[in-house]
Parts: sequence; C-alpha cells; structure tokens
Amino acid sequence: MKYLKYLIVGVFFGIVLSKAEVVSWYRIYEMFRFDSFHMYGIIGSAIAVGIILIQVIKRNHLKSILGTEINIPPKNRSVARYLLGGIIFGLGWALTGACPGPMFILVGHGIGVILVEIASATLGTFAYGLLRDKLPH
Repeated sequence: MKYLKYLIVGVFFGIVLSKAEVVSWYRIYEMFRFDSFHMYGIIGSAIAVGIILIQVIKRNHLKSILGTEINIPPKNRSVARYLLGGIIFGLGWALTGACPGPMFILVGHGIGVILVEIASATLGTFAYGLLRDKLPH
C-alpha cells in the first residue's frame, strides 16, 4: 500500500507520454529523420525544466521526502564517455523505436514484442553491472 503513490504517478506519467505521442514510433522516426520538431521540443523542454529544478535544489538546499539533503555530485568532465554513451543510447533508440521509459508504456498499449527489448535492456544492465569494475570510467 505504501507504494501506491508511485504506481499512481507512473500511470499518470504514462498517460501524459501517450497523449503527447512520445511513445509513437512514427514520432521517433520523424525525429531521427529531422522531419519534425515535435520530439525535439519535448526533449528540449524537459532539459530546460531539469536545469531549472537542479538549480532550485542546489541553491535552496532542498531535502528529499525522507528528510535528507539532496546532494548532487559534480560530473566528470570527460566528453568522450558522454559521446560514446550517447551514441550507444541513440543507436538503441533508433533501432528499436523506444527509449527505456516508454518501453513499459508500450507494453501497456499491448505491443508485446517490446518485451524482447525490455529483456535485452535488463540483460545489458546486468552485464554492465558485472563488468563495471573492468570498464574505464
């Protein structure tokens, strides 16, 4: 029962993404072909909101729901790792037509083949966990 609020927020988030057509393969296809601004507008506004909220959290020393101060450590400034990670993420997104968040929304839409992608993402995350200590960070 204590996790019900997370389920409600997740369902609401799924509805918002569905109505905004963020989970639409055609919208993603348009984005990667540079045919439409729709997805770039959504991503850009999410980045803007994120930047503003991070600044609010840092400047006001906000606390989490548990009462602990939210600590955001500085990022490593190595550009190469972000470029490589972004390329891998973008290729996966372009090949499958879905990024990690909307994968579960697509299951809710009844698109069962996305379960293969979810299993692959889970396996990849598990493999990264096993190899993390051996990878350059």
